[in-house]
Amino acid sequence: MAALARPRDGRMIGGVCTALARRFGTSATTMRVIFVISCLLPGPQFLLYLALWALLPSEKTAGTAW
Repeated sequence: MAALARPRDGRMIGGVCTALARRFGTSATTMRVIFVISCLLPGPQFLLYLALWALLPSEKTAGTAW
């Protein structure tokens, strides 16, 4: 399993769904559909997305010095 980090490529909004898809070995589209469907259920899904966006580090690229 890949490390949990928001990628710099392939993200639509914050990269959370893409990071989770890479971590669990699914496609980003599948993870996005799961997220949208889960938003129809009661619970704090949107708040969890925002928290993951704020807490997950961005993926470092080879050209980045920091």
